[in-house]
Amino acid sequence: MWDPAKYLDYADLRARPFHDLIARIGASAPRRVVDLGCGPGNLTVSLRERWPGAVLECGDSSPEMVAAARSRGLDATLLDVRDWTPSPDTDVVVSNAVLQWVPDHAALLRRWAASLPSGAYLAVQVPGNFNAPSHVLTRELAASPAWSSRLADVMLREDDAVSSPLEYANLLSDAGCGVDAWETTYVQPLRGPRPVLEWITGTALRPVRAALNDTEWDRFRAELAPRLDAAYPARPDGTTWFEFRRVFFVAQV
Repeated sequence: MWDPAKYLDYADLRARPFHDLIARIGASAPRRVVDLGCGPGNLTVSLRERWPGAVLECGDSSPEMVAAARSRGLDATLLDVRDWTPSPDTDVVVSNAVLQWVPDHAALLRRWAASLPSGAYLAVQVPGNFNAPSHVLTRELAASPAWSSRLADVMLREDDAVSSPLEYANLLSDAGCGVDAWETTYVQPLRGPRPVLEWITGTALRPVRAALNDTEWDRFRAELAPRLDAAYPARPDGTTWFEFRRVFFVAQV
């Protein structure tokens, strides 16, 4: 279950990659703009502001997120991106921090590129920090004797969950697109008690939370917290630096 309120912790930092992504979309007057994995809709509304003349289509796989997006006045639908097919008038597709959850999303990207009209833009951002201490420590704890029986089937993303910018550039170029691909490592200033734990609670720890009852969840977090504190020490001024690599590409059909 996604928690929209928890996801919106550090909303400004989470929003920055989205805005860096859509800044590279060259569409001036698209007919239809689609946000696949719209979350609570706080970023989707900026697409409506940029292209007010476009039909705005959006959806998410989480009922909680869809409800939050609808509360913002968006006509969000419950959807699995693997089942989505573009309408003939789709000129912009945005997928922000979604495809890392989709195994073999390369095939999905090829299908979308083949289905979109000529000139359409496909803009994607995925996290590329699965070998960061935050994720490595989580996987190690989940695989420990105390937790392996409860979390054996939990999908904890590893570094091969996403490709490199070069691999995405080759994939979309082979599909006949012009491609702008890059990566950025954001050095994010987090504050508050155990901020890295709170950050990943809203995203990477979601499968763990879904697999555990309330008591187990509290215990898992209590065991993970000191490991993260040691890997990400707070500065004397209270700031904790959290490096976060992101992978981007904007393809034009």
